[in-house]
Amino acid sequence: MIGTEPDNVPVPPKFHLSLLIHAHQPVGNFEDVMERCYQQGYLPFAQLLEKHPAIRVALHYSGPLLLWMKAHHPEYFDLLRSLVKRQQVEMVGGGFYEPLLVVIPPEDQREQLERLSAYIEEHFGEKPSGAWLAERVWEPQLPSVLASAQIGYTLVDDFHFLCAGFEPPELFGAYQAEDRGKSVRLFAGQKALRYLVPWEKVSDAVAYLKETAATHPDGVAVFGDDMEKFGVWPGTFEYCYTGHWLEDFFIALEANADWLSLTPPGEYAETHAPLGRADLPAASYPEMMEWALPTAVRQRFHLVQQEFSTRPEVSAFLRGGSWRGFFRKYPESNLLHKKMLRASTRLAAVPQRRTETRSSQEIGNARDLLLRAQCNDAYWHGVFGGLYAPHLRTELWRNLVRAEAAADRLTPGGQIGRVELLDYDADGKNELLFTGPEYQALVKPSDGGTLAALDFRPVCATLVNSLQRRPEAYHARLREASLAKTVGGIPLHEQTRVKEPNLERFLQYDRWPRHAFRILVFDPKRTHADYESLQLMEDPSFASGEFAVQSSGPFLADLTRETTIRASHPASVATPVSVTKRFSFSPAPGGCEVSCEVGLKLKEPLDRAVILAIETIVNLLAPNEADRFFETPSGPQSLRYSGALPGPVLHMQDGWQKIRVTLHAPGSENFWIAPIETVSESEDGFERVYQGSQILARWRLSTQKVLSARVVWRLETI
Repeated sequence: MIGTEPDNVPVPPKFHLSLLIHAHQPVGNFEDVMERCYQQGYLPFAQLLEKHPAIRVALHYSGPLLLWMKAHHPEYFDLLRSLVKRQQVEMVGGGFYEPLLVVIPPEDQREQLERLSAYIEEHFGEKPSGAWLAERVWEPQLPSVLASAQIGYTLVDDFHFLCAGFEPPELFGAYQAEDRGKSVRLFAGQKALRYLVPWEKVSDAVAYLKETAATHPDGVAVFGDDMEKFGVWPGTFEYCYTGHWLEDFFIALEANADWLSLTPPGEYAETHAPLGRADLPAASYPEMMEWALPTAVRQRFHLVQQEFSTRPEVSAFLRGGSWRGFFRKYPESNLLHKKMLRASTRLAAVPQRRTETRSSQEIGNARDLLLRAQCNDAYWHGVFGGLYAPHLRTELWRNLVRAEAAADRLTPGGQIGRVELLDYDADGKNELLFTGPEYQALVKPSDGGTLAALDFRPVCATLVNSLQRRPEAYHARLREASLAKTVGGIPLHEQTRVKEPNLERFLQYDRWPRHAFRILVFDPKRTHADYESLQLMEDPSFASGEFAVQSSGPFLADLTRETTIRASHPASVATPVSVTKRFSFSPAPGGCEVSCEVGLKLKEPLDRAVILAIETIVNLLAPNEADRFFETPSGPQSLRYSGALPGPVLHMQDGWQKIRVTLHAPGSENFWIAPIETVSESEDGFERVYQGSQILARWRLSTQKVLSARVVWRLETI
């Protein structure tokens, strides 16, 4: 019949779009933040999916977020289950507590992956075939890690592929990545889509897909990005939901169903052969690789990027650093990471007692604490990342304190006081690690004989836990930026916002890591204002010089150093001096005592008076909360207190962590106190963050040839 199509005319293959949406909240995040993200991001996104059944997607939720949702909004699980049941949603696995798989031990990698797979299968009725990689951090050994946990595919950025020599037109399909004979399917998320969705017009996004479909029939374009950008990021709720951008996008996809198939990545991997091998280098998304660079190098790197901004073919050769660079850039991150590795080793060494159910439960609980402490956010810093967020950093520390204490309880002899000489932080120099039932303390002889960490086990608190104020690349932008109105829909990294005016006045930088019991020797003319503004001009030989370990035992260590006190003017001669530091640890009612005694023995008289001071660093978090304060003659003062308080005793109290800290400095003139406040960039803008208090006990040294100064911390539960 005229006008009838022949039955044997082949139907042209459709182009595929895989939407893989990732939702995550870090371990230890504030309840009100979680609830806001739920109401503005997670709930409206799922409700919109329910309204548009033709929009098929893959969804990844991290374990911390799933646990919170189950406890606070179990109805969300019902909604997700219904979407999975009608095959609209493909659930995606990953590490349960959203770790960076490449930097955790192999046994923990597998447990993290298998735990989330089992949780998804239990609650949503299907075992995931794919995994989301936290921050898309990839290293070449990951195929065997993923395959061993029965993971069939994962997603990285197109940038990962470009760094390996792929051409952009090659990236509209899946590839096979292999390590030691084990393989996983690998998709390339398209940067063009991440910038189109949702920042540009819906018609532009559809035009991009249609243009790509014309040259890649039966190919796939993968969009992998955060659910938070649809409603949680500043201005995006109004933009995506009130302004209907996201629903307009869904409607446009439905209207083009004649040539476009919304195919989840797992389904595409099952029905399409891989395009070939993909052997990728260590990489993450481009911004992360820039953030990992040291600040001065990052600034130069940014200039090079600007120089070649009109030549996109060059971008693949401008790779920045690797994620592990954060361990060098931020020793605080490195220290947290090494504590995590040690906790994992300690738990793995606990003897198995098959007949003791309670012991098995304790080990299981301790392993859960360890896995929680592998949550990635507090290990790095960029626009996102939580290293500068004390509550996120502290939550990981608290979990590790609990896990290590459990390992000691379950190990014969584990609660006997001990000291270990080891390279704890893998910097090539040995530290002293003191452990007792009430405490664990890390002393760094190489950094002025300072106390880098102190855990108070009865309440699982870590007390030093501060952050060195250092230049960040974005500080220059803060100094230059005027307060500008935020325009919704502009990509987050292109915006400059501040949470309070004149933040640039807080841009000051520490000379040394924020460790406790650092010796500061300086001119008596220096004032408290100089201390607060980091202008004491202290002698670096005392503050950061390397000490030798003279002797050590389970509760005591003696450190020594030969140095000089600087002369008052160039014509004078420096004064030779022997410096000793004695650390001691002992139990006390309700807690313990930590003591640092400094001895100076001058070999010649001084030509002038100097101040000898011992600095304490304590971070009790949340400086504006009424249950955390300094005790002063005029009443409680907030942790942001700055000024001088009479000695020789100073009290601090933390009602949330149930701890009281008493500092005793016999014979000291008084205590100088100042807050440690960083200025950092977050998704909400530039902000000032309290990172603890610096407390200086001071003694005057003039004619005497021998001086002894002592600071004792008394820690007790309340």
